[in-house]
Amino acid sequence: MNEEIEFILDTAKEAMDKAIAHLEKELKTIRAGKATPAMLSTVMVDYYGSQTPLSQVANVNTPDARTLSIQPWEKNMLQEIEKAIQIANLGFNPMNNGDVIMINVPPLTEERRKNLAKQAKAEAEDAKVGIRSARKEANNDLKKADISEDLLKNSEADVQELTNKYIKLIDDKLATKEKEILTI
Repeated sequence: MNEEIEFILDTAKEAMDKAIAHLEKELKTIRAGKATPAMLSTVMVDYYGSQTPLSQVANVNTPDARTLSIQPWEKNMLQEIEKAIQIANLGFNPMNNGDVIMINVPPLTEERRKNLAKQAKAEAEDAKVGIRSARKEANNDLKKADISEDLLKNSEADVQELTNKYIKLIDDKLATKEKEILTI
């Protein structure tokens, strides 16, 4: 196989890997009934005038499956963290006891579970669009390359095989997440 084709395939694979990584990140933020520190990954705290991720100003733990515990590294940050959680509009009601902030994660209603499953499907669909876009780009680059007709057909088949592999991976990740969301 010539170097140009290899480069095009590697570039496509890299773009597809990025789509999968993005999907995994997005799926982690969709809660599935169990408390996880990732639920607060989008919370930004006003830390002395600059917006800072919560994980950089406090320790986030899960003492049990329904509770999140946030222990700030500086006591004077308690109110700021509490305010940031409410501003993030995650549907949580933080309780401040003077040392730590506790959040009880309410069990999900059936309707909320279905909405979260739809959200997960939408994220998976976005990832598939990214995969197909990488395939299209790779095929266009192959057509521009100075290669024989047979080599072009074989290379396009390789790109399609790669695409199919990544689409199946997305479907598997989605099925796992849906099962996690819909399981009570």
